[in-house]
Amino acid sequence: MEWRKCYLDVILVPLGFLLALAYHVWLWYNVRTMPLRTIIGRNSKARRFWVFSITMDIDKKNIVAVQTLRNMIMGSTLMATMSIFLSAGLAAVVSSTYSVKKPLNDAFYGADGEFMAAMKYVTVLTIFLFSFFCHTLSIGFLNEVSILICTPQEPLSMLTPEYVCELLEKGSVLNTVGNRLFYAALPLLLWIFGPVLIFLCFVSMVLALYMHDFVSGGSGRAKTVGSAIRDFV
Repeated sequence: MEWRKCYLDVILVPLGFLLALAYHVWLWYNVRTMPLRTIIGRNSKARRFWVFSITMDIDKKNIVAVQTLRNMIMGSTLMATMSIFLSAGLAAVVSSTYSVKKPLNDAFYGADGEFMAAMKYVTVLTIFLFSFFCHTLSIGFLNEVSILICTPQEPLSMLTPEYVCELLEKGSVLNTVGNRLFYAALPLLLWIFGPVLIFLCFVSMVLALYMHDFVSGGSGRAKTVGSAIRDFV
């Protein structure tokens, strides 16, 4: 009887996770081997050109550099704040009695035991906390870049544009990882209502990310929905 209640959770939830994981492994492979095919690879190269152009004419572009980095820090701060607020809310739900849990679970397929309900909340809470951790690390790196990029360059100094690029890249990568963890936690919120919704949400999220992450050919135009589905399938 228990298996009949939870077999959809055991099948669909790991399948959704594996789908998202396989997509990001494939994305990482494309970023490493064909970076200009992906938005992430192109943005990475553009950030390096930006650092070199700023450091070559820092006296005229220091305000632009500080404002750009401030905007990046504000974005990471917003995502970190949302993650910790949602984590605090989920922690409060886990530690209290959720009286509407059973009526909601009765309307959808899937397991509705106390252990399964606790696992749902703890899983989402853990991912939000990791997202918060990545964003806070990203803020630290970006703060360092905002100071170092305006520092005068000396011939014998270890503070080189390449070092600033490396710090900026680490901050950007951590910001991207934090965002992707946040996105992965959103389908898990639907797990409260059953495993079918979470699987459909994972499929939709992977297709949406694919259209965002890749560019078509050498033109750099974003893929349309039809071409994205054809290429992905």
